[in-house]
Amino acid sequence: MRPLILAIDQGTTGTTALIFDESFQVLGKVNHEFPQHFPESSWVEHDLNEIWSSVVSSVRDVLIQAKIDAKQISAIGITNQRETTCLWERGIEARPIHRAIVWQDRRTHETCQNLKKQGHEKWVHKKTGLLLDPYFSGTKLQWLLKNVPKAKTEAKAGKLVFGTIETYLLYRMTGGAHRTEPSNASRTLLMNIKNCQWDEELLKLFQIPSTLLPEICPNDTEFGKTKGFPGLPDDIPITGLIGDQQSALFGQACFSRGTAKCTYGTGAFALVNTGSTPVFSKNKLLTTVAWNLGGKITYGIEGSAFITGAAVQWLRDGLRLFEDASKVEALATSVSDSDGVVFVPALSGMGAPHWLPTAKGLMTGISRRTTQAHIARATLEGVAFQVRELLDAMAKDYGKKIQFCKADGGGAANDFMMQFQSDLLGYPIIRSSVLETTALGAGLQAGLKIGIWKNLDEIEKKWKSDRVYKPQMKSKKRKAESERWDRAMKAVRILTK
Repeated sequence: MRPLILAIDQGTTGTTALIFDESFQVLGKVNHEFPQHFPESSWVEHDLNEIWSSVVSSVRDVLIQAKIDAKQISAIGITNQRETTCLWERGIEARPIHRAIVWQDRRTHETCQNLKKQGHEKWVHKKTGLLLDPYFSGTKLQWLLKNVPKAKTEAKAGKLVFGTIETYLLYRMTGGAHRTEPSNASRTLLMNIKNCQWDEELLKLFQIPSTLLPEICPNDTEFGKTKGFPGLPDDIPITGLIGDQQSALFGQACFSRGTAKCTYGTGAFALVNTGSTPVFSKNKLLTTVAWNLGGKITYGIEGSAFITGAAVQWLRDGLRLFEDASKVEALATSVSDSDGVVFVPALSGMGAPHWLPTAKGLMTGISRRTTQAHIARATLEGVAFQVRELLDAMAKDYGKKIQFCKADGGGAANDFMMQFQSDLLGYPIIRSSVLETTALGAGLQAGLKIGIWKNLDEIEKKWKSDRVYKPQMKSKKRKAESERWDRAMKAVRILTK
């Protein structure tokens, strides 16, 4: 019986379950969305029970779609939206004491600003590779402990459990295994990036009791086995656990130093492999752990644009320009250019390299001639402009020119945006044959642990591209396009003050 892998990608707007075999052939893929909750301006929350339901439904339906018996699953890999912060009661029911606070949430902006004023950011960055920003889990967890009744007391008593999404899912899928791994832990502001352990000084700064924290294990670990998961037999090993963007880097077979990828999802996340030594950014990017395999830690430099695919969702749901997000490309390409319209999609602040948590979206160049098509085109161009800034900053930090960038995620299916991206960068964009490389990466790690693939070289040989986009824009035009974006960003910074 051929070995099959179940990969669960628990994302910001939905959960995808993927089943594939040793040749990376996808036998089934199902996604179930779940509600987003916005209790106040700049607050974003998820109901953990709704997330759990989406996971159960996705796994059930992908087994039906693939027409396989659940007993054929050899191992499970889990990847997840990172930084989203969960707090629940210890015990088999794993009852959440509050909705999860999502990575997009900005409620702890003032806390981060105060910590910066107190002079903490420099040493926090040295320990974690991160900046003091509401994006990360540390201040979110601190907020929960301060604002949920009895949370701090119960946490100190060992009655509560903290985790990011992968830890919560593992806990529920195994009946109580409380573990994480370095890629997710490196996004909490609580882990020392050099030794991949929770740091006592950081815990003291953010007032986090160590009793809350999961065990940090290497990525080549059997994290637990299924127990009581609806539709799956007990004792399937869960041998892949990794944060979504590091998982995409792994799924893109970016195993050597200097290889880069960008995932176009709700946000856009660019990541370059920097090898066994952490490179600390001078351009406001993040240093992160990619994975820890065989006792060897691999690091990366990462930059994130918070709103990319979510901007297309806004065109669909907020402006009602179309009923299906897949229609955006046809609308955008129905005009030859954006007619001077520039859209900076800062609908939830701006991440690297600007770090403007209170920034608002801005559209410039609107005239009587502006149509829905111009706005759609400007939105896709705005995504590409943001990613160009990330990759340009990465090249400066890494000290070498990036030769190409691998692309994945739902947005990578947009041919217009991928070509425009290559034009702006001046080097090729290589699209993966499997766009769901976020799920694929976790599944590959799961299969690597149980011996489906012998090593990384075997995985790299099996990896295939779907299409290569080569730059067609002349340098003079590229410069003019960049200046157009820079003027819009100048206006954003002025309005944010």
